[in-house]
Amino acid sequence: MTQKRRLPAADRRRHGGIAEAAAARVTEWVGSGKGMNSAVAVVLLWAASGPLFGWSNTWQLVINTGTTIVTFLMVFLIQRTQNKDGLAIQLKLNELVAAMHGASNRLIEIEDLSEADLQLLRSHYRALVQLARQDADIAASHSIEEAESRHAAKRRK
Repeated sequence: MTQKRRLPAADRRRHGGIAEAAAARVTEWVGSGKGMNSAVAVVLLWAASGPLFGWSNTWQLVINTGTTIVTFLMVFLIQRTQNKDGLAIQLKLNELVAAMHGASNRLIEIEDLSEADLQLLRSHYRALVQLARQDADIAASHSIEEAESRHAAKRRK
């Protein structure tokens, strides 16, 4: 009898669980040409079977029930994929902001701020844009404070 090889704890975290692995495989398959071709084939087979079942209500109920179940499951699958992709993108952006000299660390994990805080930051960046438009080099400013300081220094000259 062979013993199953267990992944080290770090690898198990990286790989997720059985449900995550299954969801990833289903997502990949559904988004492939094979997935689309399979869906079209099911619909064509169902349509071709119409005369065999006399276009009955039961025949129609089969496709309605099937598509409802698939749609219900796909909503969760799509949301899972979007959540994972969104988190990965946010983490990559956080890394770039944290690593970039001159970037404002206030932007790290900005997605966790309240709507009011996001609007406040938006107004600050709009002010930064207005100051940058007055500069000859739009890339010269990295933060609101720096832009205001540079703008004030230019006015004094």
